[in-house]
Amino acid sequence: MFNNPSSHPHLVAKLVVFDMDGVLVDIESSWVHVHRHFGVNNDHSLHAYLRGEIDDLEFIRRDIQLWRDKDPQIDRNRVMDILSSAPIMPGAARTIRELKGAGVKTAIVSAGIDLLAERVAGRLGMDMHLANGFVFDGKGRLSGEGVLNVRLMHKGDSVLEVARRFGVGKRDTVSVGNSSYDVSMFEKSGKGIAFCPSDDEVRAKAHAVVEEKDLSNILPLI
Repeated sequence: MFNNPSSHPHLVAKLVVFDMDGVLVDIESSWVHVHRHFGVNNDHSLHAYLRGEIDDLEFIRRDIQLWRDKDPQIDRNRVMDILSSAPIMPGAARTIRELKGAGVKTAIVSAGIDLLAERVAGRLGMDMHLANGFVFDGKGRLSGEGVLNVRLMHKGDSVLEVARRFGVGKRDTVSVGNSSYDVSMFEKSGKGIAFCPSDDEVRAKAHAVVEEKDLSNILPLI
C-alpha cells in the first residue's frame, strides 16, 4: 500500500538500508531476546531513556548489567548462543539476493546487538552493518560497558553515514523499518517502507507499507 506513490514515481534505489529487529530477523528486539532468556526486563530503563533521563550508552550499560547480575561470567560466546535462536525473516534471503543481483548496496542500521547484525549480514551477504555492541575483558567476558554506534532516536544519522560511505545520495536511498524509532531513517531517505509496522506513527510516516510478513514484498516498491 502506498501512502503517497506519486511523490516518488521514478525512484531507483542504489542503497537499501534495513532495520534489523522485526525486519531482517523475526524478533521484537535483540536486547529483549536476551532479557527474556534471563527472565529480566528493562522497562524501567526504557522509560528513563524515553524521558531523557539517561542517554543511549547508559541505556546499554543498564541492559548489560541485567545479564551480568544473572551470569557474572557472561561472555561473547554466551550472548551469541542466546541470539542464535533468532530466526531470519521470511523472504529476507530472496530480498537481499535480488537486490545484490540488481547492483543495489544493502546495509543494516540497528540499535540492536552487533553480534547478531554481523551474523545476519554475513549470512545474507549484505554489504555493511551498523549496530551497538559490548566492551569485553581479556577473557571475552562482558565488562559492563557498551559500544554505541547507532542512537535509537537518531537512526537517520546512521543512514546518512552509510550513504556517505557508499557515495549514494538521499534520493537513491531506501530505508525499511517497522517502528517509530525508524521514522528518522525514512526522513533521511528518498523512500521509507514500513514493514509489518508495530505502531501507527511508522505506518503514517512511511511512503509505502507492507503488512504481510514476507520481506520480499518490498521488492516491487524499490
